[in-house]
Amino acid sequence: MRGAGAAVKGAEAGLRLAVTLLTVVPLRTPEVGRDTGRAAMLAAPLVGLITGGAAALVLLLGDVLDLSGLLAAALAVGAAAVLTRALHLDGLADLADGLGSGRPAADALAIMKRSDIGPFGVVTLLLVVLVQVAALASAPHAAVAALIAGVAGRLALPWACREGVPAARPGGLGALVAGTVPARGALAATVAVLAAAGAAGAASGGLGGALHGLAAVVIGLAAALLMLRHAVRRLGGVTGDVLGALVEIATTAALLTLAAVP
Repeated sequence: MRGAGAAVKGAEAGLRLAVTLLTVVPLRTPEVGRDTGRAAMLAAPLVGLITGGAAALVLLLGDVLDLSGLLAAALAVGAAAVLTRALHLDGLADLADGLGSGRPAADALAIMKRSDIGPFGVVTLLLVVLVQVAALASAPHAAVAALIAGVAGRLALPWACREGVPAARPGGLGALVAGTVPARGALAATVAVLAAAGAAGAASGGLGGALHGLAAVVIGLAAALLMLRHAVRRLGGVTGDVLGALVEIATTAALLTLAAVP
């Protein structure tokens, strides 16, 4: 019983840390160590219910207020950004600047750590936000798409922090969570997300909706893993910016998949 109680307590602490790290909601976390970091990364997809749920609520309100689909989608993407303090978008811009510089790993990491945003970051940020808004506006079931994409985007985190993936620098979020998640934990999280996405898709679009929900998760995760491989090869590991960028890449790929539904 003590073991079960400790496991529950650890999972709760991890969820609290995940919410604190990935949203604007500040929750108390008793201690922050690699064990808690592992639990937080495993719980990350659940946080997608908060951000995706907020975007879905904005879209539903847009329907009630008879807003255009494009305007409602823009407001929904904005709501998700506010809930995350735009940290994932900032990470995406920083990673684009670092990788786009073409410089060695140490110099690229130094560029990523700077507070300003360069031309690669600006263009990438603008393109990704525009694609997210357009994809959400054209998705047949926009509110469901926002929920699925929100969860799918954060599924990239346990995979990016799985055992064998190093941190690019000794300090920061990357060093806290890199290499903490066992492969079986990432697989379990993936199975849970696939089941939830399939159920949500089925509820809105029957069998076809379920298949599209599953495809969105798979394609979103695949896009994130491709970028993860490139970032690790170029930078030597992951950082907080890399993790944030992967969330946005997976979210965008999932939304594109859902928008492609006829």
